[in-house]
Amino acid sequence: METVIEIKGLTRKFGTLVAVDHLAFGVYQGEIFGFLGPNGAGKTTTVRMLTGVIDPTEGSATIQGHDIRKEPLLSRAHIAVVPEEANVYLDLSVRQNIMLMAELHGVPRHGRLREAERLLDALGLAEKKRQKARTLSKGLRKRLMLCAALVTHPQVLFLDEPTSGLDVQSARLIRRMVTDLNRNGLTVFLTTHNMREAGEMCSRVAIIDKGRIAAIDTPEKLRTAISSRQYVEVRFAGAAPEHNELASLPGVSQIDTDNHTYRLYTKLPGRVVTEVVRLADSRGLEITDLGNRKPSLEDVFLHLTSGSMERNMQ
Repeated sequence: METVIEIKGLTRKFGTLVAVDHLAFGVYQGEIFGFLGPNGAGKTTTVRMLTGVIDPTEGSATIQGHDIRKEPLLSRAHIAVVPEEANVYLDLSVRQNIMLMAELHGVPRHGRLREAERLLDALGLAEKKRQKARTLSKGLRKRLMLCAALVTHPQVLFLDEPTSGLDVQSARLIRRMVTDLNRNGLTVFLTTHNMREAGEMCSRVAIIDKGRIAAIDTPEKLRTAISSRQYVEVRFAGAAPEHNELASLPGVSQIDTDNHTYRLYTKLPGRVVTEVVRLADSRGLEITDLGNRKPSLEDVFLHLTSGSMERNMQ
């Protein structure tokens, strides 16, 4: 598998603070690569280095074989960036925004209009092309940002929180568009706090914590790696057993409660289900929901970054 981004010992310090600490990983051609981490973990700093906004303190990274420090223009020529916040020119029309981006990135003059029209049609903006960007909804501005990025014909697309703040329909549409682009060969480097989105879209994900990679693999393998975090979820109608009664059931290693729903963590889900039913029967309690749940990507994330999350809340 061809590696399009290769990172070796990438480090960034701000004074005595080590924001990114000797990262080493690769991103493969044609994958959607998720880059996840809590606030302050080093995600943004890493992306800013890879996209040429700031220089590394140590280490190296290449994009399509071009070193980001030694060949910054060549490495940036292969990428496009869609930030979380809109960076369009509000007083230009939708089409003018795309045409300007094409001009700034050296797209041949004779092909700019044709390519802009193609993208406007593909991303459902053809009817809005003469409108000022300031009149667009947040979801439509996201689509315009995608158009402006794609008109440069990037080989790697950096996406930062592409569906943040969007309604359900707009978010689903953006995800579908990105997935379609990826199927056509575009490599996507995705940063997101949406664990479900990452689990559904990404071929592989890396979880960064305190400036270092805590884990990197496919979502499924990451979930399997913490199989001990599987749990039985139970909800009662009305009265429920005491917390310590559930916690002391055979096979239960930990218990969490969330809005009258109990999570009983266990390596023996079958036995715990039996014990919960037995306890409910003996107490005359009604169970409204009971089932075995496997760890989600969110469970993996919380398991690997719980220390950082607690520090951020202090």
